[in-house]
Amino acid sequence: MLVRTYSAKCVGIDAVCVTVEISIDRGIGIHLVGLADAAVKESLLRTMTALQSLGYHIPGKRIVINLAPADLHKNGSGYDIPIAIGIIAASEQKVLPLVSRYMMTGELGLDGSVREIPGALPFTELSQKEDYDGIILPLASALEAAELRQKPVYGVQSLSDVVRILEGIEDCSDLLVWNSPDYRRVTAPENRALQVMDFSDIVGQEGAKRGMEIAAAGGHNIIMVGPPGSGKSSLAKALAGILPPMTREESLVTSKIFSIAGKGSMRYGLMDRRPFRSPHYSASLAAIIGGGAGDGIIPGEISLAQNGVLFLDEMSLMPKSVIEALRGPIEDRKVVISRLKAKVEYPASFMLVAASNPCPCGYYGVPDRCTCTVTQRLNYMARLSGPIMDRIDLQVTVAPVPGHAILGAPKAESSAAVAARVQKARELQLHRFAGIGIQTNAEMTNKLIERFCPLSKDCQEVLVKMMDKLGLSMRAYFRIIRVARTIADLAGSADISVAHLTEAAGYRFLDRTNILK
Repeated sequence: MLVRTYSAKCVGIDAVCVTVEISIDRGIGIHLVGLADAAVKESLLRTMTALQSLGYHIPGKRIVINLAPADLHKNGSGYDIPIAIGIIAASEQKVLPLVSRYMMTGELGLDGSVREIPGALPFTELSQKEDYDGIILPLASALEAAELRQKPVYGVQSLSDVVRILEGIEDCSDLLVWNSPDYRRVTAPENRALQVMDFSDIVGQEGAKRGMEIAAAGGHNIIMVGPPGSGKSSLAKALAGILPPMTREESLVTSKIFSIAGKGSMRYGLMDRRPFRSPHYSASLAAIIGGGAGDGIIPGEISLAQNGVLFLDEMSLMPKSVIEALRGPIEDRKVVISRLKAKVEYPASFMLVAASNPCPCGYYGVPDRCTCTVTQRLNYMARLSGPIMDRIDLQVTVAPVPGHAILGAPKAESSAAVAARVQKARELQLHRFAGIGIQTNAEMTNKLIERFCPLSKDCQEVLVKMMDKLGLSMRAYFRIIRVARTIADLAGSADISVAHLTEAAGYRFLDRTNILK
């Protein structure tokens, strides 16, 4: 008897359907075909043991399992459930009339329990686009897709739950993910609250806070240079509190990336807060950019920071190969990872927030503290190459706050007040770029800059003089205009003025070659 069940696999951030065909006929042996990797082949023994533990018998005949399409590599443990259900139906141990109406995926334990798998969100999105009645997922994975309610999303904890759904005899509404106790637990207000640092908790650093506000308003990249303890990490963490909430389209893309990377389990629904990723400076190239062996390519930190913030503390200490690998993703807002057997493209539209000490000892600019020579300072900052610095819109210095200023400092402006200005500026940009496919000033191409950022004659003359004086590149020229457009948006100005350009150019102090001499 031939039975077909349906599962899926991820290609990039989207899923494609995989048909699992099970044929039981005269003969001996169990055969798995269809370009399955080692993890899928190993699942056979696990699946057979799970079936026996639940009281099913393994037919003493030839069992052929085909994963179609046969030219697509299959990896992971999510094919356990469709294979087990196919064997039950093909051997006629249960009558499962709905076996071909649901997409299903999940890993089996030896006792028949179901374990979570990565990629649940793209799988659910595919099932709701195609002609299926719904999807069956492990409960922990189904929580990711709880907001996609066009069709039923079942969260199961054992293979018996799957059989119960596919029999279609009794009401299985208790297995819908939004009816589960876990759903009510993870959606409780106390479990969804997020504590972030507030700008009012950071003493001083008004110039750096202004830079952070501009970066958040326009989605710009920013680097902070200052000695240890000056507040660079605190400013970066406070940035998360002034960013506007994600749109549904942004949330869906970011949530899919987390789901594929296996970082979405036991998280309710789509992400409503922008991601803040902070990898250690010793992270490898594959960890930052993404990678993996063979066909199992997973997204890296730059993709996990999609629509959010990638904070690189001590950026100048990172391996040079990792820093230089950021060039393409920063400019193209995507990353293409190529391997011998696969080529995958992931989104990588993020705000880069970097922090660095000004010298090896870290105390250049602090009286009587720095022990580095001029050559040591120049070599240290030279680890951040010109092409990388060209791609960073805002460069700010963060000086230590003196003790007397800490004790008598007035209460600083709260993150809520800053966030309101940022939100207003973002709304102006959404209106400006409606129908174009971008949402922030930082995403403007040179053509769009010419269209949306016309400069008066005075502005053009001032900008040319600054270019000649600072020796800026053509890329820096356009980035200054982008930043100036954001400053104008924060001021509620329809046009870019000379003051906006001057402030924007002031955030490129590292382009001056004598800054550390």
